Amino acid sequence: MHRTPVFLLTGFLGAGKTTLLNRLVRDPAFADTALVINEFGDVAIDHDLVRLGEGRIARTTTGCLCCTAGGDIRATLNDLLHARSVGGASFSRVVVETTGLADPAPIVNQLIPGGAAAGGLRDHVVAARFALAGVVTLVDIVTGELAIEGHFEAAKQIAFADRLVLTKTDLARDPASRRDVEDLRQRLAALNPAAPIGDGGAADFDLAGLFRPRAYAPLALGEDVTGWLALDAAIRAEQGEGTHPGGTSGTPAFTRHGARLRTFSIVRDAAVGPQGFRRFLDLLGLVAGPRLLRAKGLVRLAETPDRPVVVHAVQHAVFPPVRLEGWPDDDRRSRLVFITDGIEPEPARRLFAVALDGGPAPLARALAGFGTGVARAARSAAGRLIGIQAP
Repeated sequence: MHRTPVFLLTGFLGAGKTTLLNRLVRDPAFADTALVINEFGDVAIDHDLVRLGEGRIARTTTGCLCCTAGGDIRATLNDLLHARSVGGASFSRVVVETTGLADPAPIVNQLIPGGAAAGGLRDHVVAARFALAGVVTLVDIVTGELAIEGHFEAAKQIAFADRLVLTKTDLARDPASRRDVEDLRQRLAALNPAAPIGDGGAADFDLAGLFRPRAYAPLALGEDVTGWLALDAAIRAEQGEGTHPGGTSGTPAFTRHGARLRTFSIVRDAAVGPQGFRRFLDLLGLVAGPRLLRAKGLVRLAETPDRPVVVHAVQHAVFPPVRLEGWPDDDRRSRLVFITDGIEPEPARRLFAVALDGGPAPLARALAGFGTGVARAARSAAGRLIGIQAP
């Protein structure tokens, strides 16, 4: 069954979401798009709206469908599905605007397999008919750095993105301003090395391409696996800041009240045993919980070394692994990139090593390495998983 692609449009307060939406609703390329917006009045289309019944759905004269957001994105998507089924609406993709202060994690988790638990038949129907196709985050060059420094939600919006767009770049008219923009680009690349960064003010900015259906999760990557993973770019960016023995490194990209956004990688030359790797994912999920924001990578399993497995996790939800027909390039190492909220790279590296090769005692020491930053209950649950008493 074909699933309608859903895109999240995020960005902190003042990042330019409304400006982009105003461009979008007037672009004929988006005539078959359903927009889920915060308020009809936020977008300058009130005079173009044609209400469909008494509900929250209306259509613009250009053919773009608009719907005000409810508290549950799955309920909103179900409303759109119902409108389409009774002939009142037609759309081939959905763009969901989040509020500037929104943490994207709950919305993402409602749209991915294994995320938020289904609350009933409605949620199962929505899961079968819609698929998360991308997270687009806008970053204002004027206040973006301040937003990242002062609001963890802004940093998480960047961490969950698979496309980043700089806005208000037309204001960077002098050399000093252009240097500030380049510094912001480097900051964004440190937070989320895999996400390409576009210039929303450029004459050749491809608005339609920004919302072209793609795979947010590795469900049908096809030939685009290298571009989706962007592992080499992430590892190079990280190693430019220094690499620790064992093929992992990481530096804090954000600090606020003790919470740090860290991006780090783990690289392994030798093939990985499937049971050990599964143990690592289970243990890391237990001790990290929602602080494991995203993880993605290619893994060379010992049982099928010529057919790597694509791994993708968003917080506690680990997507079903996808086995490729072959390696996308000449690099046949296992490569994993993590974006976390305060999980240090070294404990994760040790846990990876001992989960693959070590026994209960080394695993206990590895769990202890997560220290007071991880709740004792989480470490105890991880210990029970492997039959030890975690410290």
